[in-house]
Amino acid sequence: MNEKHGWANPSPAGLVALAIACVTFSALMGGKISPAGLGLMGCWLFGGFIVQIVVAVIELKEGKTTGGNVFLFFSAFFMLTGALEMFFKYFAFINRWPMEAHVDGYAWAVLFLILVFYTVAYLREAPLVMNILVLLLDVAVFFIATMDLGWLAPATFKPIISNLLLVATGVTIYLSSAILLNTSFGRVVMPIGKPLMAPRINPAQITATT
Repeated sequence: MNEKHGWANPSPAGLVALAIACVTFSALMGGKISPAGLGLMGCWLFGGFIVQIVVAVIELKEGKTTGGNVFLFFSAFFMLTGALEMFFKYFAFINRWPMEAHVDGYAWAVLFLILVFYTVAYLREAPLVMNILVLLLDVAVFFIATMDLGWLAPATFKPIISNLLLVATGVTIYLSSAILLNTSFGRVVMPIGKPLMAPRINPAQITATT
């Protein structure tokens, strides 16, 4: 009988939710989703909120400070707030309500600054593929924030954001699958690499093994 200690790793499911968010936002920024589709997009983001808040609670319970906190605020501000905004924007579109988009810009700016500092922890703790994903999201969030603040022209930067998020979708799908398959097979089936800022091993701390 196999003994189980603690919770299993829930991050593959959280990454599935992130991939769905990335691909739908990529389609929105690329003009492939019209305002008429915002309500359905909100439904998918709300589903992602449920997944990611569960992931956050489990990771925090297991003592994973970086991953747990990131999934927690992603579940709240990228997923739940994103879903509510999609619903609001859909009804604003059909009822022609006025909106002040700069509000989003200020909030996205805070999220960008937080991500920059959290990225340092990820570069030290998380595998290379996760490092790449976080860096892609950093750049995308920066462009979203500055565009919503009115500093960048949407016509120029929406296609760039769309492409960044599309690449992030592929990286997220790979990482989620790699974690699950590597765990299932008990060996590296899909490599994910070492952290870019992995701590160096002090040779004096290396003990001889036979």
